Amino acid sequence: MVDHSFTDLTLATLYDSLNPWGPGDDFYLGLVREARSVLDIGCGTGQLLRRARDEGCQGRLTGLDPAAAMLVQARQARPDGVEWVLGDTQVRAWQGEFDLVLMTGHAFQALVGDEEIRRCLHAVRAALGDGGRFVFETRNPAARAWEKWTPERVREATAADGTTVRVWHEVQGDGLSGGRVRFTQTYDGDGWPAPRVSHSVLRFLDNESLHSLLADAGLTVVEQFGDWGRGAVTAESAEIITVARRART
Repeated sequence: MVDHSFTDLTLATLYDSLNPWGPGDDFYLGLVREARSVLDIGCGTGQLLRRARDEGCQGRLTGLDPAAAMLVQARQARPDGVEWVLGDTQVRAWQGEFDLVLMTGHAFQALVGDEEIRRCLHAVRAALGDGGRFVFETRNPAARAWEKWTPERVREATAADGTTVRVWHEVQGDGLSGGRVRFTQTYDGDGWPAPRVSHSVLRFLDNESLHSLLADAGLTVVEQFGDWGRGAVTAESAEIITVARRART
């Protein structure tokens, strides 16, 4: 299931303003600049690939996302120069075509089941060419990021029609359960008849489980960082940023 916040056209227009460019985007943009061919899985509004092309990156850029409303934003902002593909990793059988595959914006955590993760990772392995890299990040469960997802932390964005929209999160239950966190995202706009609520689930994998799932798919970890400055992963690190390659057979 794709979250309502990504499938609703009105809410999709708010995504970039609610998720402004930051250090993580700079990190990934540096990788894209060096690549000849890039597949961005869960590309959303395509902000990363759009900027890369606008800055003159000449390689093949492909954005993949299961939410049509998000790709509407991507295509409107960058109608040419990037291939936008609707669906998940099962819609195309890419074979050795990319030297960089990315999952940014914690998109990897939207894969909540082991089998779903395995299917994605096997597709990634197939898509990677010789020497290609798979780079993604997931929140470190030890940092307990969900404890800050409370209704008191309200953010604001401006819709296309000028409406001010307030957005907040609320975790369901006791937080982490079975490696998953369930929460709601509520959007309330001035003049709206009622708030719009999106129900979400994210998977929080510890590093050992992450290594195991990658290995099962024929991928091996070559680097990991705990922050966007390429610091080491520690118990306090907010992120687990992983660089993997196809394992030698």
